[in-house]
Amino acid sequence: MQKNPQTYSDIARSELFRKLMDRKKRFIVPLTLFFLAFYFTLPVLTAFSNALNQPAFGSVSWGWVFAFAQFIMTWVLCYLYTKKAKEFDLTCEQIKEQLTQTEKGRNIS
Repeated sequence: MQKNPQTYSDIARSELFRKLMDRKKRFIVPLTLFFLAFYFTLPVLTAFSNALNQPAFGSVSWGWVFAFAQFIMTWVLCYLYTKKAKEFDLTCEQIKEQLTQTEKGRNIS
């Protein structure tokens, strides 16, 4: 008689899974907060100050420089997440391997 496979709750209680979720949280939360602060700075500064109306170089104002910097910031954050996601994927593979080993152990006994 074969026992039921592990449920998500069983996997979620594993040490490796908890470490993965902690590492993801420590990476994603600060990046998200940085993104939101950087993103909302432009509309807040344009609405409540004239700082971004000053020319940066030639006829290009700091507002345009800041707006362009948001595109760069988005691409950089995407690049950083993609690099970090490879590490997360390796840990996910370890979790799946651990699950497979556990299932094999259950099938033998």
